[in-house]
Amino acid sequence: MRSVMEFLTKWFAKAPVVNYAQLVKDGALVVDVRSKGEYGSGHIRGSINIPVDQLANQLSRLPKEKTIITCCASGMRSATARSLLRSHGYDNVYNGGAWGRLQRQL
Repeated sequence: MRSVMEFLTKWFAKAPVVNYAQLVKDGALVVDVRSKGEYGSGHIRGSINIPVDQLANQLSRLPKEKTIITCCASGMRSATARSLLRSHGYDNVYNGGAWGRLQRQL
């Protein structure tokens, strides 16, 4: 019974709270993976725009030793971008979700 309880606790446990403001203060890069048009209509100051469909071809713009926070309109594309970066050896990557919400946290 204990193993079932441990499994359920882990399964339903909330993800740790990430202090995005501190990550940025410590030098994290914010990568906005929306289209250029979306980015042009509003974005986080200092963020880098690399649309998710171009990310694999522009990895050289992102140093692997940096912490990276991905963002987009809703969190779906930024989750995809996080997965892509992690599959290419980027260890410190966070999905910041929707850029507007992320901006309020910074």
